[in-house]
Amino acid sequence: MEPITPALDLLTEVGTRISATDPLHEVLNEIVEFVTDFVSCDSCFIYVLEQDKLVLRASKNSHPEVLDRLTIPLGLGITGWVAENREPVILDQSAPKDPRFCPYAELPEDTYESFLSIPVVLRGRLIAVINVQHKDVHNFSGREIKAISAIGHLVGAAIEMARLENEVSELSDKLAVRKIVERAKGILQRDMGISEEEAYGILQKEARSRRIPMKEVAQAILLTSEVKRSRAEGEAKTQ
Repeated sequence: MEPITPALDLLTEVGTRISATDPLHEVLNEIVEFVTDFVSCDSCFIYVLEQDKLVLRASKNSHPEVLDRLTIPLGLGITGWVAENREPVILDQSAPKDPRFCPYAELPEDTYESFLSIPVVLRGRLIAVINVQHKDVHNFSGREIKAISAIGHLVGAAIEMARLENEVSELSDKLAVRKIVERAKGILQRDMGISEEEAYGILQKEARSRRIPMKEVAQAILLTSEVKRSRAEGEAKTQ
């Protein structure tokens, strides 16, 4: 496996990834910005329903450690209750004392005094939940509640379309990675005279030992193969 080592080291060292704009997060961040400007809240979360759980996808405050990772089952906590019952919850004060409350250590905003949670429903289906919180007691006005509910109705389709676009993009990426891995396996089979299963085993071993995605191992093999081919063609021309 010596031939692929320099290319692997190069890819690992550079470690740069260029990704396209994420449609879902772009839409959700715009919604968060609009809501926080309208009600001047201290916190705004958007949880998107994915399969049978809510996933934290957007936040006014930075939470890189839990964004896209924190999940809430339907029915759990105030947010889960809102999702399950598709009804808003309005707590002007003492939100943490509500019997439905379930704290998350990763989110200090859960200790805030007031809590407004609005379901986003599209054609009878729950799409997301928008949470608005204030550190101090805040009497949510009818205007604020109606406005955020209206926002939920208006952006439901946008959230759903962005989520579906993300799923299509992720599927496309997986197919692209699969093609790269298949090509790399073919090169290993040809150059080393091994079976497809053995070639895949080598890719797995290299990825695990270097703690990098298999895609990067496969790319290194393709790069090494291309360099060798170009060198051979250059030498052939000089003879």
